[in-house]
Amino acid sequence: MGLMSKILGGNQSRTAEDYVELNLDDVSASSADAAAMQVHIAEVGSQADAIDIKDAVYDGDIVIADITRLRTEDSTVEHIVDELRQVAQEVDGDIVRKGEDQMIITPTGVHISREKLGQQL
Repeated sequence: MGLMSKILGGNQSRTAEDYVELNLDDVSASSADAAAMQVHIAEVGSQADAIDIKDAVYDGDIVIADITRLRTEDSTVEHIVDELRQVAQEVDGDIVRKGEDQMIITPTGVHISREKLGQQL
């Protein structure tokens, strides 16, 4: 199999051996501290979790929030989503819901494309 086939993903099937686990210990902490923006991963299970997400977005960071634990029919879900939407509007950022289990919230100057890469229109 050639290099381009590997990059472009020919018709071959993938196995677990095709992927490499990345060790976070290999990443320099100093390079993360020097970055102007960070991407945070958050799990939202309660109203308190939304506060940390809001703080990160106000600080200029991107948050990918796992909202799987919020799959209930109560008003808490709507309240948290509305709060995060308001934060994105206040900072002139962006917010999208990816499927039923994730939200992406961005700060000022970061727009989330609604088109998937590699999709032919």
